[in-house]
Amino acid sequence: MTQLKPGDAFPALTLTTADGELALPEALAGDFGVVLFNRGAWCPYCAAQLRSFQRAEPKLTEAGAKVVALWVDDAATTKEFTAKNKIQFPIAYGVDAAAVAAVTGAFVNPEPVFLQSTGFVLDPGGKVLVSVYSSGAIGRLVPDDVVGMIQWVRSQQH
Repeated sequence: MTQLKPGDAFPALTLTTADGELALPEALAGDFGVVLFNRGAWCPYCAAQLRSFQRAEPKLTEAGAKVVALWVDDAATTKEFTAKNKIQFPIAYGVDAAAVAAVTGAFVNPEPVFLQSTGFVLDPGGKVLVSVYSSGAIGRLVPDDVVGMIQWVRSQQH
């Protein structure tokens, strides 16, 4: 298991969302990307994180960032969660935790199987700017930090 570090290319992942297949990092190309791995709809920390990214959508859009989340939960659970929480960004469901962990270095809970919280901020070319790995319930990206980082990166490009 090799964890992704700044400068690494984000690996190709083909994900299933309510709108069909989504290919990462291509779906985020040209924009800064935020990729959030969540434990599941049952996790209060994960739900709070996804709701906070939804609330921050205007700031993220202004910063030029798109958000994608993923988890092992099924389609019905994901549909119910997104409706209840008014999540507008894609949440991929039914991911193969072992396969995703193999290419990203994310921690996997053995039983029940799910990905531990992991977050990435990608540059517009699909390279990792920052990676945040958690081995348990806490420790995750927050929207204000992401917006601040993107603003700083942009300020360094002039």
